[in-house]
Amino acid sequence: MASSRELFGTRIGFVLAAAGAAVGLGNIWGFPTQAASNGGGAFLLVYLLMILLVAFPMLVVEMAIGRHGRANPLDSMRALSDNPLMKRLGSGVGLVGLAVPCMVLAFYSIVGGWLVSFLLAAVAEILHFTDAAAWLKGFSASRNLFGAILFYVLTIFIVQAGVKQGIERWSTRLMPALFVLFAAMFIYIMTLPGATEGLKHYLIPDFSKIMDRDLLLAAMGQGFFSLTIGGCSMLIYGSYLSQKENLPKMALSVTLVDTAVAVIAGLVVLPAMFVAMHQGVEIYAQDGSLLSADTLVFTVLPLLFESLGAAGPYVSLVFFLLMTIAALTSSISMLECPVALASERLGSGRKITSWVLGGLIAAFSAVIVFHFGTLFGLVAKVATQYFQPFAALLFCLFGGWIWSRDRKLSALREGYADIEQSLFWKIWPVYVKFVCPILVATVLWVSLG
Repeated sequence: MASSRELFGTRIGFVLAAAGAAVGLGNIWGFPTQAASNGGGAFLLVYLLMILLVAFPMLVVEMAIGRHGRANPLDSMRALSDNPLMKRLGSGVGLVGLAVPCMVLAFYSIVGGWLVSFLLAAVAEILHFTDAAAWLKGFSASRNLFGAILFYVLTIFIVQAGVKQGIERWSTRLMPALFVLFAAMFIYIMTLPGATEGLKHYLIPDFSKIMDRDLLLAAMGQGFFSLTIGGCSMLIYGSYLSQKENLPKMALSVTLVDTAVAVIAGLVVLPAMFVAMHQGVEIYAQDGSLLSADTLVFTVLPLLFESLGAAGPYVSLVFFLLMTIAALTSSISMLECPVALASERLGSGRKITSWVLGGLIAAFSAVIVFHFGTLFGLVAKVATQYFQPFAALLFCLFGGWIWSRDRKLSALREGYADIEQSLFWKIWPVYVKFVCPILVATVLWVSLG
């Protein structure tokens, strides 16, 4: 399997694809709103520390397991040990991990559909199709289903083309576009009244809040979920990474790009929030808490765009295009996980597998759409608060304890011949074995509640 396995063609292609898998609504929207709710610059400082302490070491684990196994999550986990019992348990761990992207995609695609709908609404407003714009902005089952189907078609279209011609090709286009759109949004937002106050709130830490328990837990959770730890995407992308590449260096590059997107998103969203406040839009409650943090992107910011007059639809178009790109780079990695498993285990063609599996998950999304009040929050909670941190803990335990130190060293020597003499190797194996399980267990405990 390894000899015929398709690999990423370039380093930058892998970094942008893997960073794109991590970059999603958690970075673009979750991070800025967490920062706004938890002391601005203080949260940013602690978040960066948590990325270093929690996310990066675990990212190396998942990518290393994937490249070592050169297969789907189930077979890559089986490859960590020769013990028959551990192999069976490894398959179970891989199955738990594989459930995460499938469940996340089922509700994530609905949110992606909202973004696509708001993007099309901006186009409709520019063309003065007011009735169409109103329908696209309205919250109805038909609108939600329409948006989700469009989002699935875009996702499947990219995945069915393969690693090089699909995932790598589009990631190397979408990720640079993301940075260009961010730059354009930042320049424009900073010309508006109130933006400077938001920038100060974001960048200047309030050191009195550094040790606040809620801030620490929020930063730990955001750092953990920022790189989709436990979501299988990094494991499957690692399986497509050439053995000639320095894996820790590649993981660091992915971490830096992903973190940069989150930090830059804060440079856009927080000033935009303060601009909205300057325009009379209510952002914070009297107790200082953020109003409607989960839905702010669909409620408060559209009010800001409307207040900008003739420029509003164009700013809205750029913003929701940016959000759609971020969502799409994540969704393709989610669908790739089950597609890789089915293609390898069943020997089915990638195109038909992508459309069949994408269609099955889309059918589940349709059920959620028509039972939104009951299922949407439940599926999101089970996937992100239960399965993902639990899968990450299992990956951590297998990577730290079941996968022997000698085998880990052998795997990381590929592309990094003198790793045994590096500071990284002196710290990472012990850190992954003892410290990471405690930190990941803490994230799981916080997620549970």
